[in-house]
Amino acid sequence: MTITHLQGRWRLRAVAAAGALLLGTTLLSATAASAEDDPRVGLAPGYQDAGTAASNLELLSHTPRVAPFDAAPGNFGFVNSDLAFTGDYAIVGNFNGFQVYDVSDANAPTLHKSFVCPGGQGDVSVYGDLLFMSVEETRGRIDCGSGGAAGQVNAERFRGVRIFDISDIDNPVQLPGVQTCRGSHTHTLVTDPDDPANVYVYNSGTSGVRPAAELAGCENASTNTQTPVTTGNPTQWRIDVIKVPLAAPETAAIVAQPRIFTDAATGAYNGLQNTLTGTLHPSGTAYSPVPNTNTCHDITAYPEIGLAAGACQGNGILLDISDPAMPVRIDAVSDPNFSYWHSATFNNDGTKLIFTDEWGGGTSARCRSTDRPEWGADALFDIVDGKLEFRSYYKLPAVQTTQENCVAHNGSIVPVPGRDIMVQAWYQGGVSIIDFTDTANPVEIAYLDRGPVDEPNPSGLNLAGYWSTYWYNGSILGSEIARGFDTLGLTASDWMSENEIAAAGEIQLDEFNAQLQTMLVHDPSFAVVRSYIDQAERAGDLSGKALKEVRKHVDQAEALADTGAAGRAVVAQLDNAARKSGAASDSALAAALVALGGTFG
Repeated sequence: MTITHLQGRWRLRAVAAAGALLLGTTLLSATAASAEDDPRVGLAPGYQDAGTAASNLELLSHTPRVAPFDAAPGNFGFVNSDLAFTGDYAIVGNFNGFQVYDVSDANAPTLHKSFVCPGGQGDVSVYGDLLFMSVEETRGRIDCGSGGAAGQVNAERFRGVRIFDISDIDNPVQLPGVQTCRGSHTHTLVTDPDDPANVYVYNSGTSGVRPAAELAGCENASTNTQTPVTTGNPTQWRIDVIKVPLAAPETAAIVAQPRIFTDAATGAYNGLQNTLTGTLHPSGTAYSPVPNTNTCHDITAYPEIGLAAGACQGNGILLDISDPAMPVRIDAVSDPNFSYWHSATFNNDGTKLIFTDEWGGGTSARCRSTDRPEWGADALFDIVDGKLEFRSYYKLPAVQTTQENCVAHNGSIVPVPGRDIMVQAWYQGGVSIIDFTDTANPVEIAYLDRGPVDEPNPSGLNLAGYWSTYWYNGSILGSEIARGFDTLGLTASDWMSENEIAAAGEIQLDEFNAQLQTMLVHDPSFAVVRSYIDQAERAGDLSGKALKEVRKHVDQAEALADTGAAGRAVVAQLDNAARKSGAASDSALAAALVALGGTFG
């Protein structure tokens, strides 16, 4: 298969390909947007005043970074990173610590508290009264001090997963945390339905191995090899499983270090992709980063279905986590187009997966007119009998400039009933929302983008853009690397109705971590019923007089419910709607009407 790519225009066509271990070059599937037609192309540059283009998405608020988290764009000591949510608070990780925003009013969030604790990466997760934070850089100190930790070996250094007690969110208390051999680039909370007394943390370290003189048990090995590695206990080619007793989180410790990349036939630890430094990417330049599977960049767990998906540098893998302390690999895929398997997102049913490729490491312009759409993109899979079957690619369809670091990055599900919707960050490519209900034909349905940051270098690339954009309790919240913290709202369009937006907003969570997915179940409601009616109309399954009658009966049912009428009268109207819709009894619309009627029985 080939992809049509003509003089700066991305001609995007649908494709479905058979699942295979090696995907090869295939066509991209997404919405077509010619460079000369897309309003995202040619936006005026600026730091806090760049030009903005949006479709079916509005910027509700923008809160710039302030001291002690403010610095010129490109200063890695103060980069905003990942997000976690608890109650009315959004916690924004930063290479300098974390910030707590009150988002009880998404139209007017406020900075509630800042906590300085340098160490790099700063990805955060929340579980109850505990906050977990990834620390990777050698400057990280046990005491959260800003003075750094000099030397190759330093007893004051902290690299690993910090743990804070945030029962008083105004006064976080740091617990001992867990030191790890490669620090913590990212981490994933994993719950066990059969073990409510503990929570587990899958730690992924991607940097250099610490000397054993600083942390006992660390053992370095070269990963730039294709020779099977079968001896010793190298720190590479494994992850850390940390067990956190909820009654005594200060005793958290590593309980397993499973080698999830091992070749079952040979016993080689480096049993998956072992691309060598200098190998050429299909673009003709060397892979950057190199797709060499010696750790995972990110793991997304879905305990309710017993699975996790690992985006592991050179491979996308599927894990059985029925025993969370000992995950087992059940499938793996690779793709020569992918430079660095970065993150993963399941759909709500756990039947589909989106993997991202962070080609260029997030610091490079990878959405240029010369960059083919299968590079730095999403790869969409169906999960069939425990195996990953490739369906298509999706890439942000708007061409970006050489001044904008742009590549696929972090996102989450938008819980619209009956559809698979994802909101996703693309660094300086902005935010893109796609419908991937049909994994062979993902479609962009909304976006927001700013022009390139032009400070401090007016003509070069200044690191900025959305690190993460996640849906939480009715709004989209975004961590902008240099500009600050944003809240965004969906607006009705041909792609998504007011009813669908309202139904998505009815899912209200007490906390949310994007890498710990949970089943999102809609309670019966009029918004849910009307969402399915709108979808039937959009699909052409309901129209004309039948559509009008169905809506009339649902409106009458709601009016009766609002006046406190007898439940049987409400149910009668809903039954009429079901009958006049002509929908099969096992259809989503009929099921939603029956479920809603059951609440008035």
